[in-house]
Amino acid sequence: MGSFSIWHWLIVLVIVMLIFGTKKLRNVGQDLGGAVKGFKDGMKDASADSKPADAAQPTQQVSGETIDVEVKEKTKS
Repeated sequence: MGSFSIWHWLIVLVIVMLIFGTKKLRNVGQDLGGAVKGFKDGMKDASADSKPADAAQPTQQVSGETIDVEVKEKTKS
């Protein structure tokens, strides 16, 4: 029950190619590669968007003023 040799993997590869065909395997590979590339691009965009947003936020200063308001109508949220 040791590890598989190169011959075991070649036999498995041949069986998979016979079952699915090379065209379907190529399409699966392209779809998987496109998904990984899209994920990487999304991660780069998310990290690039978050850095400038944090740096561009001005700090809020709290003043000692009180705002007085009156509620006219109660709404359901």
